[in-house]
Amino acid sequence: MAITLRSRREIELMKKAGEIVADVLLKLKESAIVGQTTGELNRIAEKMAAKAGAETLFKGVRNPYGYKPFPAAICTSINQQVVHGIPSDKVILQEGDILSIDFGVRLLGYCGDAATTVAIGKIDERKQHLMDVTSKMLDIAIENSRAGKKWSQVAGLMQEAAKSAGFSVVTEFVGHGIGTQMHEDPKVPNFVSRDLLNDDILLREGMILAVEPMVNMGTSQVITLKDGWTVATKDGKPSAHFEHTIAITKNGCEVLTTRN
Repeated sequence: MAITLRSRREIELMKKAGEIVADVLLKLKESAIVGQTTGELNRIAEKMAAKAGAETLFKGVRNPYGYKPFPAAICTSINQQVVHGIPSDKVILQEGDILSIDFGVRLLGYCGDAATTVAIGKIDERKQHLMDVTSKMLDIAIENSRAGKKWSQVAGLMQEAAKSAGFSVVTEFVGHGIGTQMHEDPKVPNFVSRDLLNDDILLREGMILAVEPMVNMGTSQVITLKDGWTVATKDGKPSAHFEHTIAITKNGCEVLTTRN
């Protein structure tokens, strides 16, 4: 596992990419209303990234199973869809949906990546609780990540938050290192496993991580749909997804995908 430590100059460059991601996600949250299509949300993201001079990260990513490359700038995953949902003008947001939006850009050679889940109109209490718990898991990671700590300590706290709420952490997909490439070492799970304990991540100053808890209301098991990209819960129950790119510092961590 070759983990690159970034200088202060590089972190500042990543913040510039992260601020574009934050601006786009804020606009998409405002635009994700009943009757809106996910295809239109994708066009909004593409236009904003182009105007900012940034390259979107997801469009054209190759599929490991031989399906067509990912065709859009954002991932839009609705209700039981966990990640990698494909935007379309045929997909119209409905009252009571929850929508996970994932987006990333590269600017001046450095990447930013973040995700959020939003309610469409009025949603039921159980879906709101799922979103709150998943968002809280990301907060826990941000509050507890600092140089000198092992990632298993952080992941254990995140996992316990989901478990105590009666939800399941997705184990098939995890967070990742990020820098000049969208996906770099290490893999960043949201749970503790034997593999993690055997090869734990010692957090070090300058380490950049995309932390992204994915939590299911029911079983943790997932399936991939026929389009070759969209991942959904096996039992059809809802899922939520939140993500920030963070930099590990001596006294804590700094969120790079936000606008101060």
